[in-house]
Amino acid sequence: MHPQLAQRDSKSLLDDHSTYRKLELNKKRNYEQDHSAMMDEATSLFVYEHCKDEYWNPEEFSILYGTPLWHEASTSQKILLNQLYWVAYYAQIISAEIATIYLNQVSAAGLYTHEDFRIVCDSLDLETKQERAHINAFKTIGEDVEWRLFGERLFTYPMRSLFEQTMVFADTNPAKDFWRMLQIKAFTLLSSSNAFLASQYLLVRGLRTLNGKLIQHKLSNYYTIHPDKENAPIPSKISYYHFMDESFHFNTSKIIGHEIPRSLDPPTAFEKLIINKGIAGCQRDHFNFSATIKGIFWYEPSLFAVLYKLFRSPHFGMSDAEAKVMLDRCFCQENEAIHQSFELHQTAHASYKAYVDSITYIDSQNRNMEIMGNNSIQKYLKHNANSLRAFKGS
Repeated sequence: MHPQLAQRDSKSLLDDHSTYRKLELNKKRNYEQDHSAMMDEATSLFVYEHCKDEYWNPEEFSILYGTPLWHEASTSQKILLNQLYWVAYYAQIISAEIATIYLNQVSAAGLYTHEDFRIVCDSLDLETKQERAHINAFKTIGEDVEWRLFGERLFTYPMRSLFEQTMVFADTNPAKDFWRMLQIKAFTLLSSSNAFLASQYLLVRGLRTLNGKLIQHKLSNYYTIHPDKENAPIPSKISYYHFMDESFHFNTSKIIGHEIPRSLDPPTAFEKLIINKGIAGCQRDHFNFSATIKGIFWYEPSLFAVLYKLFRSPHFGMSDAEAKVMLDRCFCQENEAIHQSFELHQTAHASYKAYVDSITYIDSQNRNMEIMGNNSIQKYLKHNANSLRAFKGS
């Protein structure tokens, strides 16, 4: 047997037996239960006519659920709103998974230079393959549905890079988008050669997907409890397959983000600064809550034009004046949907604090999620009212 050769690193992942074993089990089970092929097959079999008259999600996961529009909608309109939730929700997931594909590889580059980290990189490679299958499913079905219903895009969009806005409907402008692009490019350059920052991308990834894990579990349950799984709507099957894959992805995020730093040198002041900026950025992205779509942190005024089109479409048949009055009733006056969405936002806020509680190198603003926690129903209503006045005058 050859004698142990000296390595450049002072620590080894192999010395952390507990973490290594968790990584092994998570990777093994993800390979064994990989749902990519089932998702591809289901996508190829999707025919809108076969499931156009039924819900694809639990009823509460419908666009504008709990708003005056929902309460006044006909049965067929409620089915439409339920299906559009699926289209809109997974349009946001596409954007997040495009970012994941790129940043998984960046992080793997940063971690692979350390001894014994192959298992981490192989896990990220498997996830990247799965994300491509997820994106194909969501994009194929979402675009087909919108083309058949409207002949144009409402919530979907052409494929785009990570360096464009990740939040599909965001509070942004060209200057903000440019600054965000520069920050992401700087982070990718740094983390591709820095193992600590590479691992902490997974901490932020886990934080960003924490609320999604809660929502996607409920979406997957629609298929889980469906009385006729063989003939259940294909989109509901895809929700289930996606959740099963993402459960392992979340485990990966938590293990790498929380535990891998034990096998690395302590972070420098600069590295701590970068990760704190990353968490603060997540807080800003998740500052808003939306009565349009439960569980997504979209900026409501950026949806006004899309919803106006929906209200004016043959599916609702509103006049210009009626559509604008409905926007006011849904977003500028307190209603059930606003309170439900804010309550969900508060639940996310509390779960984010719990998620980072054990991390010793984050600052108090991030530990207490102060940016995200600074929103309120009163601010939401006031801002929407001002924005809607501008929209009406445009």
